[in-house]
Amino acid sequence: QVQLVESGGGLVPAGDSLRLSCAASGRTFGIAMGWFRQAPGKEREFVAAIAAISWNGGSTYYADSVKGRFTISRDNAKNTVYLQMNSLKPEDTAVYYCAGGKRPFTSAQAMGAGEPLDWGQGTQVTVSS
Repeated sequence: QVQLVESGGGLVPAGDSLRLSCAASGRTFGIAMGWFRQAPGKEREFVAAIAAISWNGGSTYYADSVKGRFTISRDNAKNTVYLQMNSLKPEDTAVYYCAGGKRPFTSAQAMGAGEPLDWGQGTQVTVSS
């Protein structure tokens, strides 16, 4: 199991940027990591994922709604995954959750397709119009 702690959320105006961080501990070798979000009254949705560098070269996968604006990356030395969010829109407002695959060597695409996951506690991102 992986323990995950998010940070970096906040309140920003539309068009601004934020970077979320997720510190992982526990069994992290070969684990794909990702970000999901949940807006008020909506279901949790996939945002982005990154495979383990040791297995799949750290390949990435994004939801269409954030492609070209958000970038996911990871620093294995720090056991940390990041989500750089640019050109933020009011519809990006949500609680953002970090997730880690329960099984090693999972693809980034599988992270958004029902793969069993460990979850962080979430961090609030609010984008004002």
